[in-house]
Amino acid sequence: MKARTQSAAKSAHPRLSHFASRVLTTWRTLKLPTTGEHVIVAVSGGADSTALFLALDEILRAGKLSLEIIVAHLDHGLRKHSKDDGRWVKELAKELGHESVSSRIDVKRLASESGDNLEQAARRARYEFLEKTAEDVGSTLVLTAHTLDDQAETIMLRLLRGSAAEGLSGMRDVRLLGPASEIHLARPLLSWARRADTVSYCGLRQVEFRVDEMNENENFARVKVRKQLLPLMQTFNNRIVEALARTASLLREDAATLSAEANELLKLAQVQQHDKKSETNVLSLNVDVLSGASPAVRRRALRLWISQARGNLRRLEMTHLMAVERLMEGGRGGRIAELPDGAKVVRKRGRLELHAGRRKTVEKRPVRL
Repeated sequence: MKARTQSAAKSAHPRLSHFASRVLTTWRTLKLPTTGEHVIVAVSGGADSTALFLALDEILRAGKLSLEIIVAHLDHGLRKHSKDDGRWVKELAKELGHESVSSRIDVKRLASESGDNLEQAARRARYEFLEKTAEDVGSTLVLTAHTLDDQAETIMLRLLRGSAAEGLSGMRDVRLLGPASEIHLARPLLSWARRADTVSYCGLRQVEFRVDEMNENENFARVKVRKQLLPLMQTFNNRIVEALARTASLLREDAATLSAEANELLKLAQVQQHDKKSETNVLSLNVDVLSGASPAVRRRALRLWISQARGNLRRLEMTHLMAVERLMEGGRGGRIAELPDGAKVVRKRGRLELHAGRRKTVEKRPVRL
């Protein structure tokens, strides 16, 4: 199917649509680059990502930004007709005069090898692909089309898992793709756009976006939250999506302050590792220093400490942090708190030591561009 788009306006400075104007306003608020940069735009073919791409195209044609857009599409190989989405995205990008990059990965196999569920494996593969694409073209900015609805779903999923304030803070508008990365991930639709807005804008631009049938499969937790939980909550508060996003924003401010204190606590608690054969380069922690801190700050310090050792926080939950905290009770050493992937924290001589587990080795295959 050929994508159908509106012809470019004839005037030198065409007036922007309401949707594109909101994108441009958010772009300026987030202080994203306005000229001379290559920008990677993740486009699945669905309404949200297609709308973001079309809006950026409209903004560029109006001369409001001077950037080079590169459309990036990753086929997760989870659906029979997923290759059609890739061809559609490539055709749309070509029709609008933009470069595109695509790749395909077997997410089921990746999930089996890593121990992640399908959603986790797909997310990790997607961001690795986007980061590599950005590196290949020298870009420092990747865009995704997460909306206000995505934010609400994320907050509810994390609430159901028992997340702390960091998790309930939801997704950020702008963040680094990784701890050591210089590439920023930005979400220009996150703070204001609803799915109805993206669908409406695609209609305005006369583009028949792709529909992913997996978005109707309630075997996935996110879909179940979208289809069942949020509609039920809406009967109590008709603006529940906006309310959840507002709560996340407030929690994000609180979490930022506590995280700063946690960083200071971690510096104070770290002690030189006496064991030269330690499995990690992470220093052990002084139990007495940690015990004197407030629980909220202490848990954040422990979370950061574990993240530094593991390189990520995948599958780490509040129950794990509380188990580590219990090691500080009393004076007895030799106790152990188990962490995901076989890692463990051991109390020894008034210190907490982290030992890496025997994690599965996942072959890192080159991404075909």
